[in-house]
Amino acid sequence: MARDEQLKERWGVLQQKISNQFADGDVLDLDAIIYLVGVQELGQPHKKFKKDHKLDLMHIAICRLLEPYGYYEFDYFDEESWPHYKVLEALPSLKAGEQSVLMKEAIVTYFIEKGYIE
Repeated sequence: MARDEQLKERWGVLQQKISNQFADGDVLDLDAIIYLVGVQELGQPHKKFKKDHKLDLMHIAICRLLEPYGYYEFDYFDEESWPHYKVLEALPSLKAGEQSVLMKEAIVTYFIEKGYIE
């Protein structure tokens, strides 16, 4: 199976499974799944977050998801247990579609590593 086809198939499986678990079957989009990764990485799944914290959670997720690609490196946890990352390499200029593919690939890899999907 071609890499693009495999990513598309795995993304569909992940999107359906996570949507069923967290959104009663309403299909979650890329941003919602990135947010959920941020909540997972923070380790406070039952906490209600304000709007500015939601953006911070998405930032945590993006850093964590792109860490294996060499763009970020975990640095430390602050006094409130929020993870902080340092930039190792600037992100390349990508078109919107290319950004979406990179993030989907990173998310699929993350959930495979976590044993959530195969």
